[in-house]
Amino acid sequence: MIQQLGQVMLYVNDQEQAKVFWTEKLGFQVISDVDNGMRILTIAPTEEVQTSIVLHDKKKIQKMSPELNLGTPSLMFYANNLEALYEDFKAKGITVGELVNMPFGKVFNFSDDEGNYFAITEK
Repeated sequence: MIQQLGQVMLYVNDQEQAKVFWTEKLGFQVISDVDNGMRILTIAPTEEVQTSIVLHDKKKIQKMSPELNLGTPSLMFYANNLEALYEDFKAKGITVGELVNMPFGKVFNFSDDEGNYFAITEK
């Protein structure tokens, strides 16, 4: 029986730029950064979070496994005080969509430096 989602693979063009975006702009932490011929860069909002994001080099993965779908997954993040976070993202120069009210609560989307969009809602 599956008990939880462990990691999300995010394939990026520039791992270092992606690391800077996720850590410096969003406040994620580097959980591990291992390079044994292939860099595996794992990040998460905190070390206690059970699901992490692995930033993989898209070109290397495509070369190793051309059959893989390397598209960006649709991720929904949860946060407290969404209005303050929305303003913080804008102040940091992060591209954000409109803050809207949905049947499940407030939500907005944002993009990383490579133009991949993600969503965040208040929970």
